[in-house]
This record gives sequence, C-alpha cells and structure tokens, in this order.
Amino acid sequence: MKNIKLALAFLFAALTMLWWLADPLLVEGNTFFAIRKLAVHYSGVLTMGAMSVAMVLALRPTALEPLLGGMDKTYRLHKWLGIAGLSIGTVHWLWAKGTKWAVGWGWLERPHRGPRPEQTVELFGFFQEQHGLAKTIGEWAFYAFAVVAAIALIKRFPYRRFVHTHRLMAALYLALVVHSVVLLPFAYWSTPLGLIMSVLMAAGSYAALQSLSGRIGRGRRAHGTVESIVQYPDNQVLDVGLRLATPWPGHQAGQFAFVTFDEGEGPHPFTISSAWTGDGRMRFMIKPLGDYTRRLPASLNTGDPVRIEGPYGRFDFGGQERQIWVAGGIGITPFVARMQARLQEDGGGDTPVDLFYSTRAPDEGFIKQLRELAAQAQVKLHVLISGRNARLDADGICRAVPNWKQAGVWFCGPAGFGDTLRATLGARGLDSKRFHQELFDMR
Repeated sequence: MKNIKLALAFLFAALTMLWWLADPLLVEGNTFFAIRKLAVHYSGVLTMGAMSVAMVLALRPTALEPLLGGMDKTYRLHKWLGIAGLSIGTVHWLWAKGTKWAVGWGWLERPHRGPRPEQTVELFGFFQEQHGLAKTIGEWAFYAFAVVAAIALIKRFPYRRFVHTHRLMAALYLALVVHSVVLLPFAYWSTPLGLIMSVLMAAGSYAALQSLSGRIGRGRRAHGTVESIVQYPDNQVLDVGLRLATPWPGHQAGQFAFVTFDEGEGPHPFTISSAWTGDGRMRFMIKPLGDYTRRLPASLNTGDPVRIEGPYGRFDFGGQERQIWVAGGIGITPFVARMQARLQEDGGGDTPVDLFYSTRAPDEGFIKQLRELAAQAQVKLHVLISGRNARLDADGICRAVPNWKQAGVWFCGPAGFGDTLRATLGARGLDSKRFHQELFDMR
C-alpha cells in the first residue's frame, strides 16, 4: 500500500507543480470568476492525468510489478486513480456547471467579456470554434462515467456486468480526451505541462484503443482444455486441471492468471495452485465466492476449451531464510503450489516453513492430501478448524514460532484478517517489509 500512496502523491504533486508553472494562481486577480477559471483548469488537469494513468495501468504492464509490488497492487492503484479521477472530475463539473446555475438564478453576475483574441494558429482557431461541442461531449461523458464507475464499485452487480460495462470506460475516456484537447488553454501547450499532458493522453488513448479492440494481454495468452475436475464438497472447493495446447512461459508459485471458461462471462482472476513442470498442465482451486463461481461446478465439463492469460503477481516467496505462511480458506492455494515447487528443489527446499491453515469448512480428503504434501515438502503444517480449535491469531503464531521476528510472513486469505494480522505483528516488532499480502481484489 505504501508504494500505491507514493505513486498517487507523486502524480498529483507533479501535475500540480507543472500546472502552477503554466498558470500561476491569481494571475488575473482574486475575483470569483478568476478563481473559478483557475479551479476549472486545475481540476481538469488532475482529472485527465489520473484517468490517463489509470488507462495505461489497465494494459496490465508487467514492467511495473517490481515497482508497485505486483499486479494486485497495480490494479489497486488503477482503482484509486479511477476514484480520484471521478471525485476531482465531479469538482470540475461543479465549478463549471454550478457557476452557470448561480448566474441563471441571479446569485452571481457574470463580468462583461470582451471579444476573444483572434487566433493566428489555424488549429487553435478550429478548436475555439468547437468549444460548445467539446463542453457537451465532456458533460455527457462525465454522466456516463459516473454510472459505469458505480457499477464497478458496487459489488452487488455481477462480475460479468462489471467486465462488460467497464470496457465502456475506454470509449468514455476517448470522449474526455477530445473534451480536454479542445478546451485546454492554448497557452498550456507551449509549457512542460502541455508536453506531459500530451504524453499522458496519447498513452491513455493507445490503452483505450487496445481495450476496445480486445487486445489487452493478447501476447500473454495460452489456450487449452479442461483435463480434470475434482470437487471437495465439504469446503466447496473445485479443483480444475488444465492441459495447455499452446506455449506457456511458465509461472512461479503464488502467481495468478486470468482464466476464461466462458467467453460470455469473460476472464476471472484465479491463483495458480500447481507448480510449473513444463508439461503443459496446471491447476486452479476455485471457491464459490460469487454467482459465476457458484454456477461453475454444474456448467464446467472435462474437454471444455479454456483460455488463460498471465502469469501475474509478485507473491513469490522470495527473501527471508525463515518463513511463516498463513492461509485462510481458499487462500491455501498459493501455498499448495509453493509446496509442490519445493519438491522440485534439492532437499525439498531448505527454508524452514510453518504453514498455518485456518478453515471453517474442513474437507477431510483435502486436509489429508495437504498433510501428505506438507510432509513431503518439509513444511510444518498447523491446521486450525473454526469452532474446534483455538482461533488463528498473532498470539498463536508467535507462540508456535519463537523466532517469528526473523521470519518473512506470507499471508493469503480474507483481507480484514490480513490487515489485522499485519497490524498486530507490526505492533509487536515485525518489520513491515517482512509481511507480504496480495490484494486479490480486481474491482
């Protein structure tokens, strides 16, 4: 989260500084309409800056994963940039429309405007003639953007509806680019701000076109078929085995992929639950957390075509000599993959590991397999069943692992549980850099 906050702060600070250099405050006095003009320009710059970077991040650029800490962090930054863009855009809209309403209601009196200076640059003259159209485009794009953003943020809407409507963001962004290019003060284009905004909007437009054409992630896709389906009814987990027919670059334990079983549904992100051996086979453990995953056991059959895209993520178990793994529910998935990977390493993996697995719906068959795998991988397994055993918390972990302060803690499970564990261990002296948690939330 630290890197996300730093990225947001840097972007808005940089845009603010560049805008200040391009349009110093109160250069036209301190009247309401002078301040309103500055506020409209400033909020517009911040809005388009945030939305442009958000569009670029939608391309799922793997080059940024090391900087942000993984694709999950990239998506979180994408989300907060979208929220920031909508929030600042609302302020922009209020300054623009609210003033007109106040004038219409007689609350304000608009100062007399002299004739507009004649534009000697033909392009700028054309832009000046399109001001009315650009304002209309921007206003209606803003309304549509607000609706689509609400669908994205309100999780009661099915995931498929989120995926399909979210793609409309790309078209709305292009409309806002037209609005911004036409209405951005001509004087800005000759300043560093104009250069940066040009680059940002050009990059954002490229990303939008990639999205609209369905090309995002195309170079990281592989195709195959469903090879096996195993259901664990007690914990409602579906173990799906795939056989790939096209090349796959391989993956590290803990990474995830976007999986498409149904083209009408679109891709869903799932953590890969198997180590890569190069034989074209991989597995996913899927729990019914939404309407689609609840339907999947009844709709999925062996032999069905499947498309995957990835791998993504930095939940890679690198770093400290000693490790503590904490899994809640379906959060056991990356640890299963990592234990399989340890079996491929000499000595079954030399890093001492304690794995704490908390579940409220134990499946004896699955737990038996987990115990066998842990024993083979030389991982000390602690299974805690809600309602039967003591609650899994920081106290229990610290008692079970005396040298826990020297260990790296890798957590995968409910976000609230992870946040509490991070805070508690941090208060007891665990270095924050030793706590690793994937923000597995794509909307």
